[in-house]
Amino acid sequence: MTYLKLIDRYFGKRKTLSELEQIVERLREEGRKVVLANGCFDILHVGHTRYLSAAKSLGDCLIVAVNSDSSVRELKGPGRPVMDEDARAEIICGLEATDWVCVFYELNVSEFIGRLRPDIQAKGTDYTEDNVPEREMVKSYGGSVAICGDPKDHATKSVIARIRNSAG
Repeated sequence: MTYLKLIDRYFGKRKTLSELEQIVERLREEGRKVVLANGCFDILHVGHTRYLSAAKSLGDCLIVAVNSDSSVRELKGPGRPVMDEDARAEIICGLEATDWVCVFYELNVSEFIGRLRPDIQAKGTDYTEDNVPEREMVKSYGGSVAICGDPKDHATKSVIARIRNSAG
């Protein structure tokens, strides 16, 4: 058995989008509120953990969609991601706030939103409710967008720059 399968068995949090559809359907039947958060989470920092903890507090369960390696490269540029998608997903699985994690391959979470229809789409404070790209899609089925976490004082690119500077 591979290490990733052991981790999945232990945490039980890493899912496919199809598996999440079934889970969300069951949760809806139970009247539970589903929150979706997403991001690259390339080098996990305190801003990420605060964002995900705040997102979890908005509902009964938190699904985290993690950008694939190819989408991170396209969004962030050369040299990114620093960690591969399996490592990033595993780290997010290890967080208490996270109920389920899935890697997605598009540049935005529109497909996730269209298929899961979360009650709340949580975005970090680098967004406003007016500039969330998927806002209209979420509102079209009666969902809402919430901005949560602490002020955007933390960034992976800043962490990378500090590491490079300290290495000389």
